[in-house]
Amino acid sequence: MMVAIRNLWKRYPGAWALRDVSLEVARGRVLGLLGENGSGKSTLLRILAGVTISSRGRVTLADLPVGVETKKFVSYLPEIDPFYSWMKVAETLEFLSAFYPDWDMDKAREMVRFMNLPEDRKVGTLSRGQKARLKVIQAFSWPSSLVLMDEPLGGFDPPSRKKILSAMFREFRFGEQTILVSTHLVSEIEEFVEDVVYLRDGEIALSWYSD
Repeated sequence: MMVAIRNLWKRYPGAWALRDVSLEVARGRVLGLLGENGSGKSTLLRILAGVTISSRGRVTLADLPVGVETKKFVSYLPEIDPFYSWMKVAETLEFLSAFYPDWDMDKAREMVRFMNLPEDRKVGTLSRGQKARLKVIQAFSWPSSLVLMDEPLGGFDPPSRKKILSAMFREFRFGEQTILVSTHLVSEIEEFVEDVVYLRDGEIALSWYSD
């Protein structure tokens, strides 16, 4: 099992973000993590990425507790922009290559061309949609086993979303990679996901797994 979560709770000051969440995601599956803003989707992905610590419960990735070892095979695409605004796109790719094992610069540059990103532009001058495309490139330019994507369509205009989704899943290594993607744009990802978990107020309100 790639992801195994047991009785997971997370409390922030004054409120529970996650309450007794348990779920499993098999290796090679694509799971859609659905729910309204504030439902706990981002918190759950941050815990899996090792960015946030749970209050109680157990989480394992490929049978390992979340920590230094799991970060070696987990690619995390956060909702916020993680890049340095003063770097050019090409410089950002070089910078990222030092942090990821087996970074594939050829693939990164191919995706930059497909995404129509100008390599000589500073990140701070890019539009919101262009920065979102750069995050997708970051997530898929090395052979991670688990890809966590938090609202990856948030920076795209509606006509671009289908193209970007197709690009993401073109890079997806079926049977080898596992993807968890959170979104509230249910209709736009339904053809790509195999399993679905719906969060409401920090709890699993609905789950559905295909054969």
